[in-house]
Amino acid sequence: MSQSQHIIIVDDEAPAREMVGDYLRMHGFTVTLCDGGKSLRTAIAAGVPDLVVLDLNMPEEDGLSIIRDLKQRTNVPIIMLTATASPIDRVVGLELGADDYVAKPCELRELMARIRSVLRRTTPAKPAAAPAAAPAKPAGDSRVRFGTKWLDLEAQALRDDDDNEHPLTASEFGLLKVFAANPKRVLSRERLLELANARDAEAFDRAVDLRIMRIRRKIEPDPAKPSVIRTIRGGGYLFSPAGEKA
Repeated sequence: MSQSQHIIIVDDEAPAREMVGDYLRMHGFTVTLCDGGKSLRTAIAAGVPDLVVLDLNMPEEDGLSIIRDLKQRTNVPIIMLTATASPIDRVVGLELGADDYVAKPCELRELMARIRSVLRRTTPAKPAAAPAAAPAKPAGDSRVRFGTKWLDLEAQALRDDDDNEHPLTASEFGLLKVFAANPKRVLSRERLLELANARDAEAFDRAVDLRIMRIRRKIEPDPAKPSVIRTIRGGGYLFSPAGEKA
């Protein structure tokens, strides 16, 4: 990590956020501590961080509403901290665009592993310094057509034909990357999670369907009648590059 990555910790409990902050600083991250949504927005106004670790259960403002607001304005990766035993909040958070979750009280080493995993998926690999005049790599090598959009594998971005970028969460990119590598193959939810290196907790099986639904809204000519990422009854999902109807 040549340049220190910036992480914002949002938790209304000072001892908890300070403990996480100290641990991350010890591992080379730049850390900003916030006690709720208001201070988080102030911090982000000064510069969007590389990742936000967000406690869902805060008195000032519900964590899920913070996720909704953040994702409407930025594409910053979010890891939820949740003390609730119910998967409902986790599923809703994932549907709103969060990238992962860790149960509270959290094991700091697990949180660190989750942070590094999400950062790997969301931070484009920076190539070695090259002469400014170096020829660009042909687009065909790194772009895959998904319905109405192009997936740029190198930039980890989704673009339309006018080269406008459309927001994509790390988990959505992970799924699209798996589909791009496995065209015309039926992939079960379990296989998708395995190949996308996602969590295997009970909430994530349902989360696959929610993520596919979000992806379809972005790439399908008609999301109500998906032809690019098709549902195979009893099997899972299939990426049809040409978008043929079933």
